[in-house]
Amino acid sequence: MRKVSVRTVFRALHLWLSFPAGIVIFIVAITGAIYAFGDEIEDIFRPSLKVEANGHSFLSPQELREKINQYVFKTPADSSNIIQGISYTTYDQAAKALCRIGKEGYVLYVNPYTGALIHKEAYRSGFFYFILAGHRHLWLPPAIGKPIVGWSVVIFVFLLISGLILWFPVKFTKKAFKRGLKIKWKAPFARVNYDLHNTLGFYVAIFALLIALTGLTWSFKWFSEGYYSLISGGKPFKRWEVAKSDTTQQARFKDPSTIIWEKINQEYPIGQKGVLNFQFPRGAEGAYSISYNPMNNGSYRKREYRFFDKNTLEEVKAGGVYGIKPSEASTADKLYRMSYDIHVGSIWGLPGRILACLISLIIASLPVTGTIMWWKKKKKQRSIGLKKRTSK
Repeated sequence: MRKVSVRTVFRALHLWLSFPAGIVIFIVAITGAIYAFGDEIEDIFRPSLKVEANGHSFLSPQELREKINQYVFKTPADSSNIIQGISYTTYDQAAKALCRIGKEGYVLYVNPYTGALIHKEAYRSGFFYFILAGHRHLWLPPAIGKPIVGWSVVIFVFLLISGLILWFPVKFTKKAFKRGLKIKWKAPFARVNYDLHNTLGFYVAIFALLIALTGLTWSFKWFSEGYYSLISGGKPFKRWEVAKSDTTQQARFKDPSTIIWEKINQEYPIGQKGVLNFQFPRGAEGAYSISYNPMNNGSYRKREYRFFDKNTLEEVKAGGVYGIKPSEASTADKLYRMSYDIHVGSIWGLPGRILACLISLIIASLPVTGTIMWWKKKKKQRSIGLKKRTSK
């Protein structure tokens, strides 16, 4: 009986698993690379969102909501529309109001000092929303597309590990090792294609693993729980919980939104730096949701969530791992909250985002170069088989 080596098994698995996952990985990687600078590109085509800082304080969320009612509730038929929340950045930038008008979500960019409308756009529209939908669920219904993406990424993790194993030469010598680190651009096409797959795959493997593994935290509950258990030493994962107000209590304040606004204005440097999101309660059990991110550069690891009962204005525990105050967060909590920043590279600032974009492009190239390698090999085998048959 012929003995099969471990390397042969890995090579076979690497080949055949790449077929079902390859096209999905290509789409996810390409869309991820395109989406990397989506906000910056969209800002180029938006009208100027700059405002003149007039030396006065921002209008409160409640005051802005009253100002923009005219844009959201134009007719009696608009009574079901909702102004969900207000987002503030720096003194010279427009505020954003997230609204639901009819069945569609909209973002209204308004002057934070006067409430005047600057720009309006649909939330679920535009080129980059289309790209994000492809990245997350392949433009399929999320219930179908998300598991396909998730399991394809699981396969991709195995392909990266098996690829690293296959990268190392059978006979480990200095010359063979160095050969795997270079691309012979002057070689025939087949060799250049092989080097592009083999060498580039080796260089990006660790970064690609980080991107893939952090992405899986949004794909599967079992993975996010297992990942948190691993980094926390076995502690249970605190999943996101929606904040709820105590419906047994009567409303105690005439203008709760303003009271909360005054409180958080004293605690955060609103307007000086970062982003402050103020979400109004929705429904009988709804609570106020406040988030402050001191960084306005596509990074979210330092974002802090606060929740307040709409009747008593007492602070409510919610938000899971994201609702823990930074001063109380464990190392595992902080590391888990870095998942998005690691995934998109923003943990290393602009250079990290550029690096993540380039790595995504290389990841997208791997199924292509791998398919070409397979096709060339099959073509060569058919050619050899044909020669043998004709020589008989």
